[in-house]
Amino acid sequence: MKRLRDLERAVDARLGRFDRDGVPRRIWGRDHTVWQEDPTEVADRLGWLTVADDMDSRVDELEGFAATASGDGLTDAVLLGMGGSSLAPEVFRESFGVADGALDLHVLDTTHPEQILALERSLDLDRTLFLVASKSGTTLETRSHLDHFWEGVGEGSRFVAITDPGTPLADLAAERGFRQVFLNPPDIGGRYSALSLFGLVPAALIGADLRGLLASAREVAAECGPAVPPRENPGIWLGTVMGEAAARGMDKLTLVLPERIASFGAWIEQLVAESTGKGGRGVLPVEGETLGPPAVYGEDRLFVGLGDAGYLTELEEDGHPVVVLPFAANTELGGQMFEWELATAVAGAVLGIQPFDQPDVGAAKEATARALERRGGARPDRGDLRELLGSARPGDYLAIQAYLPRTPGTAAHLHGIRMALRDRLRLATTVGFGPRFLHSTGQLHKGGPPTGMFVQVVEPPAEDLPVPGSPFTFGELLAAQADGDLEALRARGRRAVRVSLTELEAVASG
Repeated sequence: MKRLRDLERAVDARLGRFDRDGVPRRIWGRDHTVWQEDPTEVADRLGWLTVADDMDSRVDELEGFAATASGDGLTDAVLLGMGGSSLAPEVFRESFGVADGALDLHVLDTTHPEQILALERSLDLDRTLFLVASKSGTTLETRSHLDHFWEGVGEGSRFVAITDPGTPLADLAAERGFRQVFLNPPDIGGRYSALSLFGLVPAALIGADLRGLLASAREVAAECGPAVPPRENPGIWLGTVMGEAAARGMDKLTLVLPERIASFGAWIEQLVAESTGKGGRGVLPVEGETLGPPAVYGEDRLFVGLGDAGYLTELEEDGHPVVVLPFAANTELGGQMFEWELATAVAGAVLGIQPFDQPDVGAAKEATARALERRGGARPDRGDLRELLGSARPGDYLAIQAYLPRTPGTAAHLHGIRMALRDRLRLATTVGFGPRFLHSTGQLHKGGPPTGMFVQVVEPPAEDLPVPGSPFTFGELLAAQADGDLEALRARGRRAVRVSLTELEAVASG
């Protein structure tokens, strides 16, 4: 189902230009000028186009690795990673479950000490494998996780590294005798790495159907191939719709997914937000909102559903642009991942954005470092939540940034608050857990359109935990990340406040 209303003419015109300019052929030819004249961070970031073909020959190796881990009596795997290193493994675990005899997978992408301790206490560490995943090999959170679990376990055979060639993590893994070091093709950026070793090693450990995922990805890649005209090319078409919608103020890409693949929304969120949110432009993915009646939505939405999405009919009849993509079996996630990667790259071309860098992410990291240096000192001004909400304008969005343990109960609590505020303000809403969202929507928050209202929810941890070899604790690192991001947001003129969960709930229900 494709009901684009006023977008039809703009999308058709853009597809015609893409056809005349040979854009599909140029993308597959790895022509950086589709996005910018300078090849920097483009020419060496297009390996995702053919990664499904490249990985097909490694399936036997990956399945053998997983069988050996299970045969050695290991029952659980903990993935230590952030952003592009963690979100695809989480999708695979939540969507496929765990096959008989395979390892269960737990994704750790937080610095909250309570969440780290809760996971650790739930495991038999003697039967747990640790996957340390970082493209750069220097990710602060991941290295801190590694330092913590190495101090408690300290046996190389229980650790695996997934990283690029020549990184500090690769060197450390060799020095400590890790069970295995998987070196990923370096021409793939983190958020485009789902079908590379970053996604497939964890998927193998849970017994997911690797061949099915890769076959689906290859099938969709063929449908999106260089000789397929843009109007018939699903990835080019979807990216054009996303880009043209955003250029006309419909920049809230609202995802409506089957419950069984709900976690796929967070993966799309990172891919789209971090790729397009820069230079004052971008597409805000809205994942996890409960669908409401047309009256709660403004005119800034583009709805995209997967599978049987007949429940979008009312919104389509009310005039909202609606796209429904075909989806049946969960193995089709491989094809969906490829299609969304291509679509996101194309949306960047439509908006005049280079989709493979993340220029504003460093600002929060630098501010975090400054906050760590002054830990124990003055905290930022909290601001006024009611004043913030009173500043809402049509086309704005509300981002709740929770520096709390990411538990089902807390997530459900925040969801209820989010929906109450969505219905009252008629604004798009998002919820992110810190510091996880810093590696996802954080780029768009600071580099995208200045339409965000940011509500940090911060409460001191009940327990803290040292980071071995560092002068700070996990609790202090978490606090510094919250302070640093608040500083970075305000430095860019963003509206941002800090509250407790109780304060947020009181205002939302008032």
